[in-house]
Amino acid sequence: MPNPVTKAPNADTTTPVTLGSFEPGAIAVVIGASGGIGRAFVQHLTNANHFSQIISLSRSSTPPLDLSDETSIENCAVRLAGAKCDIRLIIDATGFLHDDTFQPEKSCRQIDPAHMAKNFAINAIGPALLMKHFLPLLPKTGKSAFVTLSARVGSIGDNHIGGWYGYRAAKAALNQIVKTMSVELARKRCDAICIALHPGTVDTGLSAPFAKSGLHVQTAPQATTNMLRMIDRLDTGHTGGFYAYDGRKIEY
Repeated sequence: MPNPVTKAPNADTTTPVTLGSFEPGAIAVVIGASGGIGRAFVQHLTNANHFSQIISLSRSSTPPLDLSDETSIENCAVRLAGAKCDIRLIIDATGFLHDDTFQPEKSCRQIDPAHMAKNFAINAIGPALLMKHFLPLLPKTGKSAFVTLSARVGSIGDNHIGGWYGYRAAKAALNQIVKTMSVELARKRCDAICIALHPGTVDTGLSAPFAKSGLHVQTAPQATTNMLRMIDRLDTGHTGGFYAYDGRKIEY
């Protein structure tokens, strides 16, 4: 059984995050660094002054990384491998919920194949390709972690209100991919951790339009502070798990 990860509800964003469980002077990679949560991760990791370098990847980075283009993902991974970087932490802060064309489905009548395909492309297939190309970059010994952002609504056991078919199904698929990847990863890198992490409702363009009255909404700095503090407490007993930002385990 994994060690418990204690609850951390209201983050103190004024105190720098410490990441002492990771080898000092290593490298952290943030994918989706141009988004609200991704930028906050980069800022906290920079302020922590624990890693020697924070590498930010997105569609606007050099080289660019586009989840819909496996070649771009492979190119970024190959470049990092060629630099012989000691990468200890990889955070996938990408995700898709809605855009100007599609909104989450309120009923089965609104299921649209193009919307569902886009959900799976960005929320499940894209992260799977990231794991395919980036997990081999993790060291064979010593703590390392690949963390991808999932969502509580991807929990099958926790689904009590329905709706949001495409997003729910894609995040449920992501959770299964994380679990399966963690099994394979453990055979080659016994100290590595691969988890799915629910950031909570965050005041960003992705989830803010759906924040209901009375719901606990965090700023991006608050959410990422909580998540990084939790990541620092993780060990290999947690690999393959699905957790919330406050440290509580979520059922699949």
